[in-house]
Amino acid sequence: MIIVTGATGNLGRRIVERLLERLPADRVGVSVRDPRKAQDLADRGVRVRQGSFDDPASLVHAFEGAEQLLLVSLDRTGEECVTGHRAAIDAAVKAGVGRILYTSQMGASHDSRFQACRDHARTEDLLRATGLPWTALRNGFYAASALLFLEAARHTGDIAFPADGPVAWTGHDDLAEAAAAVLTDEGRFEGPTPPLTGPAALDFDAVAETAAQATGRPFTRTVVPDDAFREQALAHGAPAPIADLMLSIFAAARNGEFADIDPTMAELIGREPATFRTLLGHAWAE
Repeated sequence: MIIVTGATGNLGRRIVERLLERLPADRVGVSVRDPRKAQDLADRGVRVRQGSFDDPASLVHAFEGAEQLLLVSLDRTGEECVTGHRAAIDAAVKAGVGRILYTSQMGASHDSRFQACRDHARTEDLLRATGLPWTALRNGFYAASALLFLEAARHTGDIAFPADGPVAWTGHDDLAEAAAAVLTDEGRFEGPTPPLTGPAALDFDAVAETAAQATGRPFTRTVVPDDAFREQALAHGAPAPIADLMLSIFAAARNGEFADIDPTMAELIGREPATFRTLLGHAWAE
């Protein structure tokens, strides 16, 4: 049995759907905070159990019988994130899970300028220390994040952000398909995978060109000083930790932490990953 956490989230749900294309439903289970949100999966024969990262005992029950556990990283940062991951990993050991897979990120490093990548590195250390077989899926930077950044520019035509660097923006659907491929071919990777990336790394200058090509409208790229960007974020209601987190993405991009392109994703999914232009076109058409 393969158990997936976070199975009602953007990535987790997609991974479950890809698994159900490959496996009978009775070989797939999910651990979710609110089982009501996964009722449709239960109706299809998926084992649904309540599991909360803040309640380790519930996780042990949710992970029972798992040959493989896919731990989808929490939408938290810093100590709160790592503590939740530690609870899940400890629960996996207690439940006798055979292998743990974890949705990490390209650039995961203890000295990354991006807090989330430091959290991923610490979580990978916890996995390494279990002595169990484990795989860290080093996912490319989510293209959904770029699209969220671009929402205002979509209307104004001005992409106004701090100085950045190339980022391998990568689509959720491709990452879900890659995760399902790894889960159904057990043992393909030991430890961290190569970066699982889209086909190109783009800075926001290139994103502006891509947006113009996709829409037929002009887009400009304005470089905003870091301090001014932070003040703007605070003025728009972002809490200071969120403003700092956003700013750290640009600092890490300037440092080249998200620039690598790798063929592993294409090999796993059997085709070229979606380009950022394709992802942007689909999102903005909707």
